[in-house]
Amino acid sequence: MYFTGVYTALVTPFSADGSVDFQKLEELVEFNIAGGVDGIVPTGTTGESPTLRPNEHLKVIQVVAAKSAGRCKIMAGTGANSTAEAVELTTAVKEYGVDGTLQVTPYYNKPNNAGLIQHFSAVADLGLPVVLYNVPGRSAKEIPLEVVAELAQHEHIVSVKEAAGSVERVTAIKGLCDIEVISGDDALALPMIKEGACGVISVASNIIPAEVVALIQAALAGDYETAQSLHGKYAQLFNDLFIDTNPIPVKAAMAMKGILEETYRLPMCSTTDENKAVLRATLENAGVL
Repeated sequence: MYFTGVYTALVTPFSADGSVDFQKLEELVEFNIAGGVDGIVPTGTTGESPTLRPNEHLKVIQVVAAKSAGRCKIMAGTGANSTAEAVELTTAVKEYGVDGTLQVTPYYNKPNNAGLIQHFSAVADLGLPVVLYNVPGRSAKEIPLEVVAELAQHEHIVSVKEAAGSVERVTAIKGLCDIEVISGDDALALPMIKEGACGVISVASNIIPAEVVALIQAALAGDYETAQSLHGKYAQLFNDLFIDTNPIPVKAAMAMKGILEETYRLPMCSTTDENKAVLRATLENAGVL
């Protein structure tokens, strides 16, 4: 098993002037490691990677990898809708000692099946373990099941992050090929694990890492009673962290908990006062605040 358990889709903290706050970034790494996560995923969707300049993108990964110092796995988000850019980023992060790379479906240009296979294979040929990232809500392109099955034959394509909102996709993938599946949705992590997934790339663990770890460990151990109890406790939080576009709600929640200052880069910006009130009430009801 390459990537099993809880992997935090880490937010990228910004200073008031809009620069990346690398000191806070290191604090977030420590907070997650203290919470027992199995790994950290920097510069993914939750890390606001589309607004990071190439040098910042690489620096965030470098700092996270250095600070973790082998205490947890690092799955670096180095995907792009240009194969050349994805290859360039992935080549660079190999020097940082990361454990794998998260590769999003090329967004906006919507390649056909042959293009998807060639794109992901070009990155995998670099030798780092690759996690395919199926997120049609962001990329406007699903990775078809037959493409997943074809790519699973590549020795370096080891897992697929399923963020399409479909538990049935897990069952279908596991029935087609031998590849790990990891949930891309906290709310679906438990049912996906029941269908053969091996963990979650979590947004909620930015706030409650130890609690998400307890839930997932129980589920993976087959202790569904404990897992269901924890899932029930935090189910509304899992949902409300998507009351607005990710990562806006999770950053707002982290600010409410005093973990960081609520800062974004345009076009991402703060949510409404009404949404914040809902989110605060949910955090209080779950015992997070």
